[in-house]
Amino acid sequence: MSGNTFGERFRLTTFGESHGASVGGVIDGCPAGVAIDFAQIDAELARRRGDGVEGTTERKECDHIEWQSGIMDGVTLGTPIAFLVSNGDARSEDYDNLKDWQRAGHADYTYQAKYGVRDHRGGGRASARETVARVVAGAIAKQLLAKEGISIASEWCAGQNVSEENTVGGTVRCTIFGVKPGVGEPVFDRLNARLAYAMMSIPSAISFEMGIGKEATAMTGKDYADRWNDCVQTASDVDSKFKIQNSQLTLTNHCGGIQGGISNGMPIEFTVGFHPVVTQIPLTQCRNGAGEVRMIEVKGRHDRCHVSRAAVVVEAMAALTIIDEF
Repeated sequence: MSGNTFGERFRLTTFGESHGASVGGVIDGCPAGVAIDFAQIDAELARRRGDGVEGTTERKECDHIEWQSGIMDGVTLGTPIAFLVSNGDARSEDYDNLKDWQRAGHADYTYQAKYGVRDHRGGGRASARETVARVVAGAIAKQLLAKEGISIASEWCAGQNVSEENTVGGTVRCTIFGVKPGVGEPVFDRLNARLAYAMMSIPSAISFEMGIGKEATAMTGKDYADRWNDCVQTASDVDSKFKIQNSQLTLTNHCGGIQGGISNGMPIEFTVGFHPVVTQIPLTQCRNGAGEVRMIEVKGRHDRCHVSRAAVVVEAMAALTIIDEF
């Protein structure tokens, strides 16, 4: 497994490096006859760029999508959807002095250890520039999910004391509305496990919590259990699946809408934690192949806080996870 493909039924393969000619992806499994809202995709990409948000990188790509296949006259053909997004605002020369040096806390060392070679320009494949393709595919998945009455929202919270001299991380709280009971598989393919897998693939993701997360570890079972709302009336629909006649199935949602790995009809809620950007300006501790360690001047353009930009990536990966279950 190369690790560049996500999903089984609705599959996304991404490619490209931060300072390469382009990044992009191939979507396979999208049904035919879907009218694509391109403006909505562009709006999602603007969120990923962090347009208008203080503390985000000064690197501003236009993110113009070149659709290569799978769409004609704005409608999907059912064939693989291939797309390119050119990298136009890269300044690769800013990274020349890092060619033989590996930044502390970054993926420089591990990529070198695995492949014996790495693209030192802007982090190469490990850069969050790769998430452009996830957002494009996630936007299409959101449009498909909307037809099923499913929507996704998030809110982000940054750490304190962001400044010109340092960086901070933070959290993204994501909620998926409208998923009916019975979605997901037991044991190894639990829906919460798949969500965790998706979220921890996002650059700088450091933690994943379902529902109230680690707060549950300090609770008693009596307090944690999501008690039934006895005002809810239930019935079986034509598909013989449990149907909720009221949005509040349980009085609380401590579990985050998933029990035994399967959705219970309540909103699916989880939180993803992101560590700070590790590259420090102007000096970052680096190590070379000979084991020498020194402080190296780092140029480039880096986020002081990237959590606002991560929120739309979290939503995209949530959409790709849920659409794959359909």
